[in-house]
Amino acid sequence: MEGPVEWIASVGTIIAAGLIALDMGRRLTGWGFVLFTAVSLMWIYSGLNEDAMPIAAMNLVLLVINAWGVWRYLIRKEQP
Repeated sequence: MEGPVEWIASVGTIIAAGLIALDMGRRLTGWGFVLFTAVSLMWIYSGLNEDAMPIAAMNLVLLVINAWGVWRYLIRKEQP
């Protein structure tokens, strides 16, 4: 598991975590969740192709959580 997909997913995960941790407003946090959603898809792809089912399963759950974050921070109209 050291191909370009894994490296891009790793760097994307770090950037997404940083965007969310910075907490610089709903829009930037929402884009962090968008990036997390994209890299979760990459990790699922990698896990399935490399027979690493724990990685794929974990990122399937994280995909749902991150999609909820996108909805909460970018799509939902009312403020919490």
